[in-house]
Amino acid sequence: MDLERALRISAAGMAAQSTRLRVVAENLANRDSTGDAPGAEPFRRKTVTFGARMDRVLGAHTVEVRRVGTAAGDFPEVHDPGHPAADARGYVKRPNVDSLVEMMDMREAQRSYSANLSVLEVTRGMLTRTIEALR
Repeated sequence: MDLERALRISAAGMAAQSTRLRVVAENLANRDSTGDAPGAEPFRRKTVTFGARMDRVLGAHTVEVRRVGTAAGDFPEVHDPGHPAADARGYVKRPNVDSLVEMMDMREAQRSYSANLSVLEVTRGMLTRTIEALR
């Protein structure tokens, strides 16, 4: 039963980090997405909030994605009077996505995913050896 718990806890961690990687990819893909009308808001960076969830069947806490929200804050403005989204002053609002922050989030998510995958592989190996010993 403890090995099954380890598998499920690792799988929950991998699922949460997969969501985080998807959100980071979406942020990076939209880092240049401006509004399509003068003064319109551009793409707003998305964020992932994690939380602990008590899995009563397992009798253990697992991680879950609580919500995918948006980051607060102002949009940087760039002077580009020829842009279709330029306001009356000639400024275009740019997304509040920082590529460096996204890359750091991506690396952290990859490492967490990899750590959970390692636990899953070790646990699977232990289960396989146990089954072989029982034959």
